[in-house]
Amino acid sequence: MKQNRITNVFDGWEETLIWSCLQGIMGEVYTNDAEDAAVAIMGDFAFYAGTPSEEVIRFKPQCMQDFIIMVPQNEEWAEIIEKSYGNNAKKVTRYAFKKEPDIFDTERLKQVVSNIPDGYILKMIEESEYQMCRNNGWSRDLVSQYKDYETYKALGLGVAVLKDEELVAGASSYGTYDNGIEIEIDTREDHRRKGLAYACGAKLILECLERGLYPSWDAQNLWSVALAEKLGYHYSHEYTAYEVMFSWKESQNI
Repeated sequence: MKQNRITNVFDGWEETLIWSCLQGIMGEVYTNDAEDAAVAIMGDFAFYAGTPSEEVIRFKPQCMQDFIIMVPQNEEWAEIIEKSYGNNAKKVTRYAFKKEPDIFDTERLKQVVSNIPDGYILKMIEESEYQMCRNNGWSRDLVSQYKDYETYKALGLGVAVLKDEELVAGASSYGTYDNGIEIEIDTREDHRRKGLAYACGAKLILECLERGLYPSWDAQNLWSVALAEKLGYHYSHEYTAYEVMFSWKESQNI
């Protein structure tokens, strides 16, 4: 297996984390020697495309974490994942949304932002908020793909919700690609059901639009689907993924 920003096997796959890898902004792409199969790895995600290959499925480079969400291009890839990892591969359903740059009702989003509950403050993520995100398990994914604040400042974009100077929710870029970001939203458990995710999501979308960036959305669950639709996104389709936990015997490291 070798690093290679091969693109043709991913043709037609509208997934921004793949684009991040292919554009050389974040993540890595590996191919087999024949260059007819590839995996794009970005954060917690690995996308498999081309000619289905057990070699590619079992390949675990150093950039791949011990927990990974594998996304197969088709059923043949899915079958190899199930065969290779058995009970260590939990089959899940995720939900994709259409990428439509001109759908957002900015006036309504501004109203959502202005209606944040009393006592909560919206603030763009700067260095202190970046460190808050890094230092809390529930919020780490808001900035985890950016190795330090300077990298986040250069590539990332996010909104924090503070109460009594504590981070309680946020919306931020999980990944960055040319002209856009992939959105991550998290709320501390004791501050949920207060509309904070709705407010900071609306604020982040507005900030993206002002900068000419597209705020891409992919949903892990039906709660995230409902939030996306409230913010103005249109549902596209569901797709299969596998949450895989590696063991040393199952991995082939380089």
